[in-house]
Amino acid sequence: MYSSLKNVIDKLLNLSEGNTSESEIDYKISKKEAETTQETINGETIKIFNYGNCKRDFTYVDDIVEGIVRVMQGAPEKKNGEDGLPLPPYAVYNIGNSNPENLLDFVNILQEELIKARVLPIDYDFESHKELVPMQPGDVPITYADTTPLERDYGFKPSTSLREGLRKFAEWYKEFYM
Repeated sequence: MYSSLKNVIDKLLNLSEGNTSESEIDYKISKKEAETTQETINGETIKIFNYGNCKRDFTYVDDIVEGIVRVMQGAPEKKNGEDGLPLPPYAVYNIGNSNPENLLDFVNILQEELIKARVLPIDYDFESHKELVPMQPGDVPITYADTTPLERDYGFKPSTSLREGLRKFAEWYKEFYM
């Protein structure tokens, strides 16, 4: 609405759930990783919804930053509607890895990388700390980003693997918090 009233070019970026590390812009930790890491360190039980049968799109923060930087480089094309009047220029870009990963794999890899980084002890027993529970009301079994417009318009597709992102996260966590 604002863009149509003020003739301002809008871009909407939809950021998928992200896994994180140190970036040049800011230290940002995804809520899921931070909570899971802290629960793990505290020896708490980790609830894994839908008995681990959920898939999510985890995106490394540096990939998100790169996507934002690229999108900021160009404005959406101005167009006229069928009536000949100008339409507010806007574009919607999803920035995500487009590779849904199993939630149980996420937690297992996070644990492995936290052990490698020496955030968790080598003998940490993950099995005794996980609780497989039913799906939460309103949740969906699988979500991931469609990055086709981002790839088409900016030649960019986030590509950091889950393991690589979680490895960098674990190293960053150790350096920042320990």
